[in-house]
Amino acid sequence: MTHGDPATSALQRIEVLTLAISVRSLPLMVGSLLKTDLSIQQLKVLTGVVVTDISSTSELAASFAVSKATMSKLVDRLVDQALVERVVDGADHRVRRLVPTNLGRQVIAELMAARPEMGADVLRGLDLAELEALETGLRAVNREIQRLSPGSTTNRPVT
Repeated sequence: MTHGDPATSALQRIEVLTLAISVRSLPLMVGSLLKTDLSIQQLKVLTGVVVTDISSTSELAASFAVSKATMSKLVDRLVDQALVERVVDGADHRVRRLVPTNLGRQVIAELMAARPEMGADVLRGLDLAELEALETGLRAVNREIQRLSPGSTTNRPVT
């Protein structure tokens, strides 16, 4: 693409719009974080338990570069809030594995999925033609994300 072609101009406009939407959405995204009773440290630990294979207090302590005692206190708070459970390891009964509860998974899913710019209150303000154009664009973006994903094939069906 050359600098003056229509596709380059469209990409530049989309980049500007994306930045503007991100800036305007930030207060709404931060709002969901402010509603949680979790500290930033607890949120980081819960995220670690939910989205990684780390399943012990010792492993978490090492990954966060804190003492086992500090991590144990953070995990205790997550257990008290029913976000994480300590489960006896089947192979070694001395070991307790950390397993996120459904509530713990839900909390992280909601925080990670926070897309205020795509909220129902915003989308209800669009007319039918705008909604259909947005759907078409999102399908194309989804197709390209799938195509660029590791292990994907270019003929992968789009959902």
